Amino acid sequence: MPDIPSAPVLLGNQPGSFPHSVLAERHPAIIKQVREAFPYEPAQHRALDELLANCTEGTIEPLPADAPDRDHWESWGLRAYTGRSWFDVPWLWSESWFYRRLLQAVGYFGPGPWQGIDPFRPFKRAELDSAETDEELAALDDLTGRPAAEQAQALLHGSLWGNRADLGFRLSAEGARDADAAPGLVADDSDRLWSLLDTPGPRDGTLCLVADNAGRELVPDLLLIAHLLDSGRIGRAVLHVKPYPYYVSDATTADVVDALRRLTGAGGAAAAYGRRLWSALADDRLALRAHPFSCAPLPYQEMPGDLRAEFASATLTIVKGDLNYRRLVGDRRWAPTTSFADVTGYFPGPVAALRTLKSDVITGLGADTVAALVAAEDHRWRTSGTHALIQVRDAR
Repeated sequence: MPDIPSAPVLLGNQPGSFPHSVLAERHPAIIKQVREAFPYEPAQHRALDELLANCTEGTIEPLPADAPDRDHWESWGLRAYTGRSWFDVPWLWSESWFYRRLLQAVGYFGPGPWQGIDPFRPFKRAELDSAETDEELAALDDLTGRPAAEQAQALLHGSLWGNRADLGFRLSAEGARDADAAPGLVADDSDRLWSLLDTPGPRDGTLCLVADNAGRELVPDLLLIAHLLDSGRIGRAVLHVKPYPYYVSDATTADVVDALRRLTGAGGAAAAYGRRLWSALADDRLALRAHPFSCAPLPYQEMPGDLRAEFASATLTIVKGDLNYRRLVGDRRWAPTTSFADVTGYFPGPVAALRTLKSDVITGLGADTVAALVAAEDHRWRTSGTHALIQVRDAR
């Protein structure tokens, strides 16, 4: 294993920084949105008020003695950070802690009538049921008549861009490599990704896909899995989702079921995809995982042994989205030209990142690319969601 480089861990204590704005502005806004989305009772309103004061002005407090995941959180650093400002601990940790505390405030962990009620479900369903989703699913009817290589590249880009998947469905294999067709793609290792799936062995191998968001971003992930199974590039897929609601829109098992029902009810090619995925779950060609570490406030370098073993046995692990990218490379202030292969050298098998840029963390870019981005957009390109990357580390 190569020496893993290092860089300062991102904190939220610098006013004007992106992490500070998330802690000071985004989190209070999320509390307001959740409060208004449900007819919560006085106990929930009081708890949300307390969380608002605590996350902006207070310090990190221990979990209740009867919290079901108290042991997990204590092993993940809660004891060390108790009593410290939310702004002075690693940003990845304090962000994750916010969502854990939000679930506690609304009674998600129970006991009581609000136990198990996803506070983000209205937002996820609104996106999944939107007219834009109808348009994207209708585009599948045209895509199914195109050559296999073109379908594969379009579905890969659909998964990459998430809720801009309508672009992905219309990209040809040639156009996906054209700067005018995908102007926001700052790194593209898609050829290396396909080469890992096109060798003789992987045709019976397993793909692990670590999901990001639900709704319109989960649908293209499922479509990509269906295509890889249908084409024989993989024999089995394991979709890793969150064990409980997280980061507003992260996918859970319930969100997978919603997405499959949306597909099967859409008609046309979308319904055919949905039925094949439904059958794949029934015969174990597609399996779901909801490992506790999926909601850990830690980088994947600290993953437990059972998860490491699962990724080690996979032909390829695809890590989706911005948060999972931060966990994959480490939530640090990397120089953008830091080698992606080096910072993921700990990963137990071949790994690919599909990510739309929505935070400061970035590795693996060429110096010329960075210079052009900074000249054109200063630092907004890191967080605007208008740029994306496909990065692969294929050496074991």
